[in-house]
Amino acid sequence: MSANSDSCVLLFVKWPAPGKVKTRLAKQLGEMRAAEIYRNFVLDILDTLRNLDVSLMICFEPADALPELQNWLGRDYSYVVQSNGNLGKKMKNAFVQGFARAFSRLVLIGSDLPDLPADFFNLALSSLDTHDAVLGPSYDGGYYLIGFIKHAFLPEAFDNVAWGTDRVFAHTVRILKRHQTKLFVLPRWHDVDTLEDLKSLVARNRNTNFSDSRTFSFLQEQVAEVV
Repeated sequence: MSANSDSCVLLFVKWPAPGKVKTRLAKQLGEMRAAEIYRNFVLDILDTLRNLDVSLMICFEPADALPELQNWLGRDYSYVVQSNGNLGKKMKNAFVQGFARAFSRLVLIGSDLPDLPADFFNLALSSLDTHDAVLGPSYDGGYYLIGFIKHAFLPEAFDNVAWGTDRVFAHTVRILKRHQTKLFVLPRWHDVDTLEDLKSLVARNRNTNFSDSRTFSFLQEQVAEVV
């Protein structure tokens, strides 16, 4: 992948073992199908990122999954093990590691956003030309993307946050404002965690380019519940 030398996307990925990923979906669709859906999510996100002029670090767990991940996704990416601790500690550490590699702009996303448009990544990165941080709010009250420029990185943005609640975005904004961080807010987007989220994913993409994606094809062929 050609890459802008000072910018990097941190992508959080889990090895897609049945029962270990998309656990809410697994309760509704079964562990095997949920794991396969997650595999397609990751591949579709990587397809989008490959077309961007940006470096990529795959921040993965569990720690012993590196050989399997490299066999699955390839060896062209930079792989970094997620740290121990809660989500905030994992994200904070990923930024610390990314900035230690001399990147000046980092944005972090999870792997629950298979249809996130490339334009959103480009907007996030370009916003860091004029802002200290960027945040992408999700419809459930959390956020789907967070980014910083190196000299304005704020580790406190990940401390004492009630992860998994509908207050994550608002709480994070308050922390950033308290530290006078110049923040750019992206348009809202959709995490995909439940069967209803999957149905919404299919409905909003019937006439978009995402209808040609791996995820869309798998859902149409293997998950009758979303059609």
